Amino acid sequence: MTNTDTTPPFIEIRGLSKSFRVGSETIPIFTDLNLSIPQGEFLALMGPSGSGKSTLLNLLAGIDTPDAGQVHVGQAHLETMNEATKTRWRAHNVGIVFQFYNLMPMLTIAENVELPLMLKPISRRARRERVARILSLVGLEGRERQFPNTMSGGQQQRVGIARALVSDPKLLLCDEPTGDLDRASADEVLRILRFLNSELGKTIVMVTHDAEAAGHATRTLHLNKGQFVEREKVLA
Repeated sequence: MTNTDTTPPFIEIRGLSKSFRVGSETIPIFTDLNLSIPQGEFLALMGPSGSGKSTLLNLLAGIDTPDAGQVHVGQAHLETMNEATKTRWRAHNVGIVFQFYNLMPMLTIAENVELPLMLKPISRRARRERVARILSLVGLEGRERQFPNTMSGGQQQRVGIARALVSDPKLLLCDEPTGDLDRASADEVLRILRFLNSELGKTIVMVTHDAEAAGHATRTLHLNKGQFVEREKVLA
């Protein structure tokens, strides 16, 4: 049977090249890298340290700029945008989950989650209502007034996920989201990510060194020496 699905990919990378300068030396990260990600996929990126996984996330977020090639996310052509335009685009379309949470210790949980909404034209009441809904979604209802240092690592990471979700982005980028967690806490975070993907349709790209974490994704790609060297289908 002929495949007649002509839906364009949500993420399209073509001919991507990126390098960094270290002193007088140029270190290539990618050369002519290609990748397509359909909308609603949960993709795990694996590979050795230094292979470029986090750099790829930064390129997808518009934090870094490629030396050459195209980075398209939805209708956005990131390689053609200036920094101000990318910042505005990122605020509306991308949520980022970090390995070490990056929470503000002097702010309550609700205030941490609310931060991405502060520059949006919505009322204080609407912000607080949205924060409460998102905290309930990640199992932290009633914790709004706690501070990060009173919570476990797994709970802090759920706060990080809530903060990434509060603007209702289409794309979640997760950089080693379970790397600082014990197995039980990691499994709870991964359960939430799977729910966000399967039930809410979020497209997720997750960098991980953990094969068990990658097993929660719908597809795994292995990145090494600037290229995808192994493609493995992981059943959800």
